[in-house]
Amino acid sequence: MTLRPLLDKVVLKKEEAAETTKAGIILPGSAQEKPQVSVIVAVGPGGIVDGKEVVMTLKAGEKVITGKYTGTEVKLDGVEYTIVSQSDILAVVE
Repeated sequence: MTLRPLLDKVVLKKEEAAETTKAGIILPGSAQEKPQVSVIVAVGPGGIVDGKEVVMTLKAGEKVITGKYTGTEVKLDGVEYTIVSQSDILAVVE
């Protein structure tokens, strides 16, 4: 199964959280910080949203930064994804 986002929506897959610190200390799952960097899996076609035309400027494969609590989390075939609006993405990591 695949996800096909509609309008200005973007499907993201979070990058794995670091399991060790730079000093080599192993962190348990509860102490790991929620990652804010994600990889774009799919991008909607854009269109008219709230009476305004939205042109999609992002593409699949780009790494982006979102807010910590942004979007809707879904689990499909055992993989967790987050669906956000293009306007919820704060920056592209280059």
